[in-house]
Amino acid sequence: MLWAMNRPKPFSMIREFHLADWFTLGNAFCGVGALFAVMSYLQSGEVQHLFYACALIPAALVFDVLDGRIARWRQQSSAMGRELDSLADIISFGVAPAVIAYGCGMQGLYDRIILVFFVACGVSRLARFNITAEKLSEGGDKVKYFEGTPIPTSLALVLVLWVAAAQGALGDQLWLGELKLAGFTLHPLVLMFAVSGSLMVSRIRIPKL
Repeated sequence: MLWAMNRPKPFSMIREFHLADWFTLGNAFCGVGALFAVMSYLQSGEVQHLFYACALIPAALVFDVLDGRIARWRQQSSAMGRELDSLADIISFGVAPAVIAYGCGMQGLYDRIILVFFVACGVSRLARFNITAEKLSEGGDKVKYFEGTPIPTSLALVLVLWVAAAQGALGDQLWLGELKLAGFTLHPLVLMFAVSGSLMVSRIRIPKL
């Protein structure tokens, strides 16, 4: 009986959820919504679905900023919240921008390889941050700087794609055209994803505001 009383309680997801975590889920919801919007565009060809997809990424960023501020305001943080934040970020700022690019016309073999590389860099960047966050905070409660560009910087890529969609530069009309290399297609515009991914896993230091 005494052993049963002292037995640690099983993990409870509901009990471990804090207010900030609900905002983190809002981030993830926006990312998944963007994926569905791209699917709707590919099915219907109606470009407004691409606009919806692009608009959901800055909305995800708002939730991403708010969850951190709310956690600091309420002084409530947890390992679960940190992992939840990383998972939401990879959906909204990694997978969703890559899928939006695919929807815009970057569908060649080389395009897909680069988009997969971009997502892999985002995953690696977030894993590295989670491992090194304590060291980067230098003993404080807040990280002083980022190593590599933060994954939400992919919002800049999404803005480029939004402008392209607004100007009708989609599919065969994609900016910079396409190249045929060894029988496979490369859209040079996709190289901005290669640069972004490389910067995320680089060792450059960016002060955290």
